[in-house]
Amino acid sequence: MSDLGRDRSAECIAPPPAIPLSLAEIVENGLCIGCGLCRSLAGPQEIEMIMTPEGRLRPVARVALNHSTLTRINAVCPGTRIAGPPPSQTATAALTDTVWGPAERVSLGYAGDPAVRFQASSGGVLTALGQFLLTSGRVNFVLHVSASRTAPMRSERQLSFDAASVLEGAGSRYGPVAPLENFSEILARGKPFALIGKPCDITAVRNLARHDPRVDKYMSYALAFVCGGASDLSKSEQVLQRLGLAEDELALFRYRGYGNPGPNRIETKDGRAFQLSYRQLWEDEDKWMIQPRCKICPDAVGQVADIVASDAWLNGGPAVDDEALNGIIVRTRRGLELFDAAVAAGVLAIKRESSFAELGELQSHQTRKRRAVWARLKGIAIAGKPIPVVTDLALEDCARQNAPAANLVEGRGARDRAKRGRLGEPRAVRRGEVVIVKDGSP
Repeated sequence: MSDLGRDRSAECIAPPPAIPLSLAEIVENGLCIGCGLCRSLAGPQEIEMIMTPEGRLRPVARVALNHSTLTRINAVCPGTRIAGPPPSQTATAALTDTVWGPAERVSLGYAGDPAVRFQASSGGVLTALGQFLLTSGRVNFVLHVSASRTAPMRSERQLSFDAASVLEGAGSRYGPVAPLENFSEILARGKPFALIGKPCDITAVRNLARHDPRVDKYMSYALAFVCGGASDLSKSEQVLQRLGLAEDELALFRYRGYGNPGPNRIETKDGRAFQLSYRQLWEDEDKWMIQPRCKICPDAVGQVADIVASDAWLNGGPAVDDEALNGIIVRTRRGLELFDAAVAAGVLAIKRESSFAELGELQSHQTRKRRAVWARLKGIAIAGKPIPVVTDLALEDCARQNAPAANLVEGRGARDRAKRGRLGEPRAVRRGEVVIVKDGSP
């Protein structure tokens, strides 16, 4: 591993494999995030999404997938292909930063409507923008995620056609969800829409746009949040175990909101209520139960979105509720037009202009992760495991901000964990399914 910290080769750490990875190989090597786009491409008759014992939504092939289908999946999967903004965008951006990428503007702000600001996560910027896109007629609907109406601890894809529906989906959802599993049907509507999602969801759809012109024709805006990682459903199930509750007792499971960050509030059908603070929910980092793909994410800051919103912990962390506030990164010219219009209409209120340096202080863990990813991917590749093809995300430049010794530690650690199988996943099986091993034993 002596090359770690000195390699100055192209950013694409590994070339695309000559033979596409199978669906099982993508999952078992920890590359899947459960977005569901593969199901959309192949169709429900060939791929289904299942909940695994670990609490992850994962695709499983119903039939043997042919080479053409696997090639298409490998070309768009955000676990196998992760591209940053095109160099032309970076070259002409008003602001650029090695870690944070290009931007037209960086601000601190919040939703102009006090009710949106209070109910939504942080400062409500993404909720307010989703509503504005509909009320201004810029889009016909918004594709986003909301709490399940039938299983409140779980999340589901939602299409909102009015501002009230967008607000119903406000608030962070930390459990698994497959927002893109019906994306082909979204495109088939032939109507302009906006997508609000995780950075990896935006990456997946941008990948698809290179192969399907309908994406750029109909997806008018892509909005994202700066992501700390997608947790397993098991994380939420542990909360219920701590409180002595069963999932079928729940009437409400709100992760945050009604403040910044607001409490994790749980209500039962028989009228009982429980609350945990944000810090109580996430105080033990070893029990975050973040999915393996998140640990090697090269773009949790949403460089290919039009606008990105982040938490802005003015107290250095959410020990208490802060004022309602988001960091706002306007990435593209299209995003800038939307941002300016939303501010002019009073939909967004700007506290003050900000900078990448300040965002790096407010979200210091994102800086650390971006600087670590190059070495982690190198270590995994040296262990002989597949890694995503990454382009235009300046990973090596980020790694150069570390001391060579720090890169060696990250790389060797990732190599050793990969060899022990700790960066992968078990074969995807449905919860409750009996797994038969090679000798025929359960």
